[in-house]
Amino acid sequence: MHRVILHLDMDAFYASVEQRDNPALRGRPVIVGAPPTQRGVVAAASYEARKFGVRSAMPSVTAGRLCPAGVFVRPRMAAYQAESRAIMALVRESAGELIQQVSVDEAYADVSAQAQADSADASLERALPLARALKQLIRTQRQITATIGIAPNKLLAKLASDFKKPDGLTLIHESEKVAFLRPLPVRSLHGVGQVTEENLVRAGLRTVGDLQDYSGDLRALVGSWGPELKRFSIGDDPRPLYLGDEVKSISSENTFLRDTDDRPTLRACLREQAADIAAKLTQSRLGALTVQVKVRYGDFTTLTRQISVEEPLHEAREIYRLGCWLLARERLVHRPLRLLGLGVSGLQEACARQLPLAFFS
Repeated sequence: MHRVILHLDMDAFYASVEQRDNPALRGRPVIVGAPPTQRGVVAAASYEARKFGVRSAMPSVTAGRLCPAGVFVRPRMAAYQAESRAIMALVRESAGELIQQVSVDEAYADVSAQAQADSADASLERALPLARALKQLIRTQRQITATIGIAPNKLLAKLASDFKKPDGLTLIHESEKVAFLRPLPVRSLHGVGQVTEENLVRAGLRTVGDLQDYSGDLRALVGSWGPELKRFSIGDDPRPLYLGDEVKSISSENTFLRDTDDRPTLRACLREQAADIAAKLTQSRLGALTVQVKVRYGDFTTLTRQISVEEPLHEAREIYRLGCWLLARERLVHRPLRLLGLGVSGLQEACARQLPLAFFS
């Protein structure tokens, strides 16, 4: 059976919901997050705001500086989650039950059984009417737009949905996948983060085409992941859809020998925890949509606080900065801590884009 995978990605989801629910926001640079006059971060940004360089996880003060005309709106997570449930119901209605939901606004669908034809390319083309109908269904019933990629595997379907946004539809044929990949930067491939990219570029491998043509052993540059990276470079990806619904998370905790509220000690602890979490994310080729801190005081009172963003985080400094911000926002270090923990959840395939980070100490 020829594989046919759809990747659905809602367009600037949080901001689109806000613009739909408040017509006065349509066409304006909407920034979902705390206002720039307060210590806060951006959860999401509309395409109008992204033109100014505003991105998820950016400090609100930086977003305000980049986009002075930006309209800041407080996040309504319950509304976004309810909208997500409605959209995923439409996806199942159209594409069937073989769905891997990877975040509130993103999902893969295996429609191989519905699109079978004599050849791989013909099977992919049979999925086009289904994708068009799904996009129209979401537009009509939910009044927001989605972008869909169609390809023979998850790697390519994700790249296809990233190719033309917003409101796009891109198909990558089996026969054209190698040519499609050639001009893309190496960072475009699933699992290639900043450190891997730097190693590859130092070796003169800047594009996926360079990887395709490379005659050496990639394990010398990226370790044991080399053979899989080579397969990705030619568009081969046998990974199945994960159809389970268990919640995944990664966390790290430290119990201090003596209760402490010493800021340098706590910051050093968070940095180590963030580095440990980021290493595990990198190893699994994952990003995280939620960062959580946990504190326990001398009397064993335990508190947790978290923040969610629209685009996945995977670098230690991003996770560390949000952990610090949560501690400060919630004033959790008002007395000595017995335990400090940092964790991430809402795990999904890592985003290739490096988030711009402006400050935090």
